[in-house]
Amino acid sequence: MKKSISSIVLFSAIISAEAAHAQSSVSLYGIIDEGLSYTSNSGGHSLYSLQSSVMQSSRWGLRGTEDLGGGVKTIFVLESGYDPSTGKLGQGGLLFGRQAYVGLGNQVGTVTLGRQYDSVVDFLGPLAASNQWAGAIADHAGDIDNFNNTYRTNNSVKFSSVPFAGLRFSALYSFGGIAGDASRNQVFSGGAGYTGGPLTLGIGYLNVRNPNVSFFGNSTSGTASPTTANISSPIYKGFASAHTYQVIGAGGAYTFGKATLGATYSWVAFSSLGDTSSGPIPGSVAAYTGSAHVNNVEVNFKYMLAPTWLIGVAYNYTNVSAVAGKDGAKYNQIDAGIDYFLSKRTDVYMIGVYQKASGINSLGAPAVAAINLATASTSNRQLLGRVGVRHKF
Repeated sequence: MKKSISSIVLFSAIISAEAAHAQSSVSLYGIIDEGLSYTSNSGGHSLYSLQSSVMQSSRWGLRGTEDLGGGVKTIFVLESGYDPSTGKLGQGGLLFGRQAYVGLGNQVGTVTLGRQYDSVVDFLGPLAASNQWAGAIADHAGDIDNFNNTYRTNNSVKFSSVPFAGLRFSALYSFGGIAGDASRNQVFSGGAGYTGGPLTLGIGYLNVRNPNVSFFGNSTSGTASPTTANISSPIYKGFASAHTYQVIGAGGAYTFGKATLGATYSWVAFSSLGDTSSGPIPGSVAAYTGSAHVNNVEVNFKYMLAPTWLIGVAYNYTNVSAVAGKDGAKYNQIDAGIDYFLSKRTDVYMIGVYQKASGINSLGAPAVAAINLATASTSNRQLLGRVGVRHKF
């Protein structure tokens, strides 16, 4: 009898332990993206280079959940970017520079705290060609609207809903503030998306105070300085002195058979230019005042030739308003790509991007072509071709 009772107790303990283990999980995941790129004019010269993180940024991360009972769970993500070509950390050397957050979720949604993506990324990013088949080299004018999540938000609280009849929404707030100025470095964002059958729709809004430091400059293990423009693209580097950066965007996609047609629009504003406590004014410009507005339109198309073959084309137009009495720049960009899936986790791809610029850029100089991830051209034209391989684990 004692043996039977002991056996029952031991069996119950084992079952309880396994049940407790089943209620929580931690998984390791990642992406390695590497390939050969050709740039027709990279600072005045043709360039062949081994380049990583084009189709998707290379990364590794830990994702975990714990069931707390009653439909409540704990979630966390720690995600680190890296360069396979050299082994260096991405995002300015930050250990978990891509994402780092923890939170609680239930049947309604999740509340998370840490370094996260804004709502524009959540609902408009997936509709852009750069996040589907064209990679970061197809970003809108140096990712001026952050559709490709080049920039993250620190010190943020975010709510993300679960789907309700195909509708989702999210809202984010980042605590900025210094003594005497609670709004400095502040970020807030909101958006919504709908998916139903063949139709996908998204809208998003982003508002950032002192963006040169709080947003464009937060990928560093040190402290971003307002005396330095923390923007690499000449398309909007000259707007680093803006007190406020705003993005309003909308987009949609419709799938019919093997084809998907999509479009996105974004309106970007760099307001109250000339705030040197936010960032520097270009030396070639006598004075920046007022605001600069940017309109961006993308139309994209993809077609599944077969379950393992995808082709895509896209056109992107960016129009920058006049600043300091000078005509703003215009950028026309064409993207094309082919993606072949060797397996569910590995694919090989080819991407081509051509850009033509005109007008006066943000630095007060004749606009030059500046494809994302490439050194700007010395002329108004630039072509970038890419052959790469991506593996997900």
